Amino acid sequence: MTGLAAALLLGACTAAQPAPAPAPRAEPATVSPGATRSGRSAPASPPAPARRAPVDCRRTACVALTFDAGPGADTARLLDVLKAKGVHATFFLLGKHTVDRPGLVRREAAEGHELGNHTWSHTILPSAPPGEVRRQLVLVQDRVRELTGRTPTLMRPPQGETDPKVAEVCRSLGLAEILWSVTARDYRDHDPGVITRRVLEGAQRDGIILLHDIYPGTVPAVPAVIDGLRRRGLTPVTVSELFAPRRPEPGRAYWNASAP
Repeated sequence: MTGLAAALLLGACTAAQPAPAPAPRAEPATVSPGATRSGRSAPASPPAPARRAPVDCRRTACVALTFDAGPGADTARLLDVLKAKGVHATFFLLGKHTVDRPGLVRREAAEGHELGNHTWSHTILPSAPPGEVRRQLVLVQDRVRELTGRTPTLMRPPQGETDPKVAEVCRSLGLAEILWSVTARDYRDHDPGVITRRVLEGAQRDGIILLHDIYPGTVPAVPAVIDGLRRRGLTPVTVSELFAPRRPEPGRAYWNASAP
């Protein structure tokens, strides 16, 4: 791993969540991987995403805008901002937070955003046995499919921590590992101006921006982040749009979309 990649991994998500707590008994954490929750079924067909002119990132300078660990108390306001700005982002969902806010997950999908997997309870995956790694990911896969009719193809390991064991589980589940090229460290510093400056200083074409929709300074910073990116000639898109027409390979880790 290069020094830059190591520095980025150390800088992000270190305070994103407290120690994992057991999932509520009545919620999906009690469901065995692959099981169907009784009394509920996935929608027959997912809601159509919000319409937006397609972006060809082969011809347009793009950067992926991503948000981790939600949905949270500020997510609805963030969705309002993104809708007003005409931006689609990628949300890496923390499974336990979907229990109290299922409507926000559905809204994210319905408004054209991409949904990814950030584990059920923010478990540091290399420290867990393979069976627990799989459980943490499968519970979110099942939950997102239950709520939206779609199954994520992207995941982000908590704190960016991964290893060959995690990569193999992800490969078996059809999940590519999406890391990042720039972080605002918004888990630590909640000043919207600081968040905006850090993002804009680090953003480059084909990059991946890491933010969180659970901290108080992030959503107030997003309008300036989007405007600043556009002034620099960068178009914010989802991760899958950034990589298109390629698809991120399951089990492989990506810090940006520049690598072949």
